[in-house]
Amino acid sequence: MRSHYCGQVDQTLIGLEVEVCGWVHRRRDHGGVIFVDLRDREGLLQVVFDPDRAEIFAEAVRIRGEYVLHVKGLVRERPEGTINPNLRTGQVEVLAHELEVLNRSETPPFHHDEQANEELRLKYRYLDLRREDMLGNLRLRHQVTMAMREFLDSDGFVDVETPMLTRATPEGARDYVVPSRTHPGKFFALPQSPQIFKQLLMMSGLDRYYQIVRCFRDEDLRADRQPEFTQLDIEMSFVDEAGVTGEMEGMVRHLFKKVLDVDLPAPFPRMTYAEAMQRFGSDKPDLRIDLELIEVSDLMESVDFKVFAGPAADPEGRVAALRLPAGNELTRKQIDDYTDYVGRFGAKGLAYIKVNDVNAGRDGLQSPILKFLPDDAVDGIVARTGAETGDLIFFGADKARIVNDALGALRVKLGEDRGLIADGWAPLWVVDFPMFEKDATGKRWTALHHPFTAPAVNDADALRADPGNALSRAYDMVLNGSEIGGGSIRIHDQAIQSAVFDLLDIGKEEAEEKFGFLLRALEFGCPPHGGIAFGLDRMVMLMAGAESIRDVIAFPKTQSAHCPLTNAPGEVSAEQLKEAGIRLRAPRTE
Repeated sequence: MRSHYCGQVDQTLIGLEVEVCGWVHRRRDHGGVIFVDLRDREGLLQVVFDPDRAEIFAEAVRIRGEYVLHVKGLVRERPEGTINPNLRTGQVEVLAHELEVLNRSETPPFHHDEQANEELRLKYRYLDLRREDMLGNLRLRHQVTMAMREFLDSDGFVDVETPMLTRATPEGARDYVVPSRTHPGKFFALPQSPQIFKQLLMMSGLDRYYQIVRCFRDEDLRADRQPEFTQLDIEMSFVDEAGVTGEMEGMVRHLFKKVLDVDLPAPFPRMTYAEAMQRFGSDKPDLRIDLELIEVSDLMESVDFKVFAGPAADPEGRVAALRLPAGNELTRKQIDDYTDYVGRFGAKGLAYIKVNDVNAGRDGLQSPILKFLPDDAVDGIVARTGAETGDLIFFGADKARIVNDALGALRVKLGEDRGLIADGWAPLWVVDFPMFEKDATGKRWTALHHPFTAPAVNDADALRADPGNALSRAYDMVLNGSEIGGGSIRIHDQAIQSAVFDLLDIGKEEAEEKFGFLLRALEFGCPPHGGIAFGLDRMVMLMAGAESIRDVIAFPKTQSAHCPLTNAPGEVSAEQLKEAGIRLRAPRTE
């Protein structure tokens, strides 16, 4: 039906007859000559309909936006003054000899050039995907997955599919459950990840596994989460942390070079979890922003200002400063806005000091809190932060978690607002994560990653004796402030696994019920193994420069886990419910 894509017709084809197909992007009538910008996935091509060819000209008069056309015509140079240097096809046009309208179109609810709201875009996603940037994102995603497969295949990894209908997995989110008609009253769970199955594959002797796999998590709703998402899932046998991280660095460097022609550093820098939290208030710091949190707790322990002194003396508290270069120019309104912003993260306020003249000592500073701080504390703050004339120093004082969350977020916000984010790519490995953390009640331990992550100490008794200070053999890959991958060396020793279950308050019955098959597998010669999973959607989003992962997924859900296109989730028939043995409760009314 066609000899060329629209976007591939260029000067090399001048004088030749071509056949092209596509959608009408624009139609223009100039002095009796009709011009149509014909569009397909490769780009735009100008087609000219001459009134001397009366039959097809009459047909061209009737075409409208998004009509689907088949055109046969002669490639010729555009007249001088009409060349479009921004298009690959901008030097040429096609004089139409034949025209076939393959399909007509209603007036679309939005044009390609419009910034339509997301709900409307998702409702008419098939129209939204016709846009150049969206098609580009999907093609980029394809290139990324192909580059991943290319690297992994060449390095001995085997692509293996794992079940979609399975039991619940310990990934921390709610499961999507699927009723079973053949087993009334029982349910499958859609996998939150293939975690257990990929470990079983290592026990099976596969040695190197990968899978680009769909995962499902019924999570609390956030802006950039999807109920279904895609992972690059990887597991390796007979490896340690260096073996996994080294291999994955190689893959990511290959990926960026192949797809974006970008050379990432070799090796990636490494940073402990403790250092990341201390310096940046985040376990996924954006190293492109040259701002850091400065510890000043020791300077505040003896001041009369309880707002600072209390957290400084609290073993779980922290007082930290954040210096903003040239921040003195911020207005009171801007500072109040930043105060409101950190309040979202639990901060009760945002103290600050303006540095009007660093050489004038206390007299060169301006702040409501200065009257509460002795000279030695003030001098210590200025010296430790490296403040200069014109700078502004923000402070956070509270529980360490709140200070880290608030100032860590403020650091990124200031970087965005003040143009302090450097160009380029800043990859990072974050290592030495805590093994456990306290739950919201503070009464029991939870696994920071999952119950199968190996502790750094290979001694069950030592782990039980001091779980609060135990480190794990986990590692996260961070890129420009986003976690793009996370993994760990797994537990392959029964005694260690039992100790971890005990600390997590998982009894023998619960362990047997949830993962008895995995525990039995550990008894039959389990090799040391470890792996990682990359968030494919997030990685492609970063590489595409997109605002949301929804812009790199063909048919995503909204923030409320709804599909405007298909109106899913929807109701099912009474017969389907009966077959599955399900009875619906009446919705609760207030």
